[in-house]
Amino acid sequence: MEQKNKKNKLTLWIFIGLALGILIGWIVNTNCLQTGIETYTKIASLGSTIFLKLIKLIIGPLVLSTLVVGVVGIGDAKTVGRMSVKTIGWFVFASLISLTLGLILVNILKPGVAFQGQVTSLTAANLPTTSSFTLEHFIDQLVPENIFVALSSHKMVLQIVVFSIFFGLACSAIGEKGAPIVKAMDSLAHVMLKLTNMIMWLAPLAVFGSISCVIANKGLGVLVDYGELIGKFYFGLALLWVILLSFGYAFIKNKIWSLLSHIKEPLLLAFATASSESAYPKLLNQLERFGIKDKITSFVLPLGYSFNLDGSMMYMTFGSLLIAQAYGIDLSLTQQITMLLVLMITSKGIAGVPRASLVIIAATVAGFGIPEAGLALLLPIDQFLDMGRTATNVVGNAIATVAVSKMEGEEISSLGQK
Repeated sequence: MEQKNKKNKLTLWIFIGLALGILIGWIVNTNCLQTGIETYTKIASLGSTIFLKLIKLIIGPLVLSTLVVGVVGIGDAKTVGRMSVKTIGWFVFASLISLTLGLILVNILKPGVAFQGQVTSLTAANLPTTSSFTLEHFIDQLVPENIFVALSSHKMVLQIVVFSIFFGLACSAIGEKGAPIVKAMDSLAHVMLKLTNMIMWLAPLAVFGSISCVIANKGLGVLVDYGELIGKFYFGLALLWVILLSFGYAFIKNKIWSLLSHIKEPLLLAFATASSESAYPKLLNQLERFGIKDKITSFVLPLGYSFNLDGSMMYMTFGSLLIAQAYGIDLSLTQQITMLLVLMITSKGIAGVPRASLVIIAATVAGFGIPEAGLALLLPIDQFLDMGRTATNVVGNAIATVAVSKMEGEEISSLGQK
């Protein structure tokens, strides 16, 4: 209850920061000369600058610890044979669906075009090019030669992923001898998640700085662009829900409506707190009440919360390409597909905590020569976007559990309890 109250307070402070940012930005925009606006922008932007630096700080340890523990868990899952293959196979399939939908929509709707010109001239002048991004460059970024160098740079997250996968498999292969290392990594993962939550308390300050700087320079008219962006993203989420529920219908027919009825409480909890983890205990309970055997739910859901975040993955494609569009960077289809595959891999090491997707977006766009400072475009409305994508994560994991249960030949005999 205390943790829930803290998350609700953080949500409240983010909304307060958003409202104050709009108000103060409008006052500065309408009452200050250009020099005054520039001075205010330099001061107010410090909040988002500090927040972004702290986000970069946690990228390496967070990916390393969570992914090693996750890979060890998958190694243990070999004992359940077919279920392991089917579960991971479904996660990859759902990930590709989510990421591909995001890629298609962002190219059709072009949400980032409305934000062109909102990057500073200094940033634009130092904008890296993406023309040098080749297969050789990708391989160089993929294969690590020094894990400590990779950990020291948020731009080498792929190398951390590769090392973590091999390290996790090795720990799993040596059994009990690797248990102390796995336990240490698990402890590190918990520490990093706690640190993430601590850093997120600076999000209201970052939101205030980001939105007030935008309003101070552009006026209230920019809110129209943000409104359109939110609408486009939720339209994408609605399409993703239709696709996911259609797959669910293919497995359990009309029982899909009963499933939605059972999971409505964890859905609302996830939406209100913007945290998939907050809904986990209730979702586990409700899926068992729906009639899925506990041996299925206890296996699929824990893995799903690190490896099957459908809403977050669509958002990461959407957000990454939006930033590229805002900077006027024209990525080829090959580069976009490569980014999609990078996001599918790197997203597997991030747990469903509030705003964790920002970590992956920051790391991914930097690897493609896109300034991660563009993340500031998403910060003012990230809370609105996070609520929708987190609820979608819950739906995705519920459908994944149903799919694995049916593929395992289990009967779903709803107990009719809600």
